[in-house]
Amino acid sequence: MMVVLSGLLAASLAIGLPVGSAYADEPTDGTGADTSATEVLDSLEVKGRAPKTGYKRTQFGKAWADVDHNGCDTRNDILNRDLTGVRHKWRTHNCVVKSGKLHDPYTGKDIKFKKGKKTSTAVQIDHVVALSDAWQKGAQKLSEERRTALANDPYNLLAVQGRANQKKSDGDAATWLPSNKGFRCEYVARQIGVKHKYSLWVTQAEKEAMAKVLSSCPTQTVPDYTGVKDSTAEKTTESEQTEQTQTEQTQTEQSAEQAQQTQQTTQAPALEPAPAPAPAPQPAPQQDVYYQNCTAARAAGAAPIYQGQPGYRSQLDRDHDGVACE
Repeated sequence: MMVVLSGLLAASLAIGLPVGSAYADEPTDGTGADTSATEVLDSLEVKGRAPKTGYKRTQFGKAWADVDHNGCDTRNDILNRDLTGVRHKWRTHNCVVKSGKLHDPYTGKDIKFKKGKKTSTAVQIDHVVALSDAWQKGAQKLSEERRTALANDPYNLLAVQGRANQKKSDGDAATWLPSNKGFRCEYVARQIGVKHKYSLWVTQAEKEAMAKVLSSCPTQTVPDYTGVKDSTAEKTTESEQTEQTQTEQTQTEQSAEQAQQTQQTTQAPALEPAPAPAPAPQPAPQQDVYYQNCTAARAAGAAPIYQGQPGYRSQLDRDHDGVACE
């Protein structure tokens, strides 16, 4: 079978024809980066939209899973990548983004991000190829592992304005395009790269919409893997400096307190020390699940842990916002 498919592919390439379904049926390993977006679009299979029956977000794995096992969930990985001036929550190992600024590619506007129940939604993480759209155009045939990879692939993710993301919903290029016209070519080219990588097809209307956008930028290539300037080193340094400053302040306060205590001891007559109060009895844990630390919670797939859920402890909720191991 592989020999036949290889022969068909070689023959198609030799005569300059689109590779068609024989090529699209085989999983692809890359996005076609740096190749003409129009050529890669022509290589995608064109079919009708399959029924949405059976689609659930869980078909693509746990939302924002730590698939690269770097100790940070996918949402914060993308915020760290796409935002500038990032500040992290203390003691989250430069993972949880507390604040920053986004230059939104969908609207061209600058948005200030601040983590909070009422503010976090201002910046959302969009699947460039919506998962529902992917489900109806080939993802049903992918393994669960492959679908999980698609849902967490940085290539298919962008931090964007929340309202724009909600307006897009699960639309494809035939039904929605960014209001920022200067980003449309790259947006469409990235969708093409995602579909090439995961062997997804396009509808005829979608292909025509993509081709129309690309006609205004005939030299547009499929973007590289991230397509976003990597300023991780700068952000990490800033976070480390913040943590170091806080540590130095704590040490200074402790030194001042110790000096004051020493001075008081020298000037005042020695007094008989009062007996230390007996420690208050600690209540027994009320939950059946216990995680020694957030690393253990993440390894068990339980993070984040919300207050009231098994395994939640205030010691794991460092900012006391009711969510542990974010």
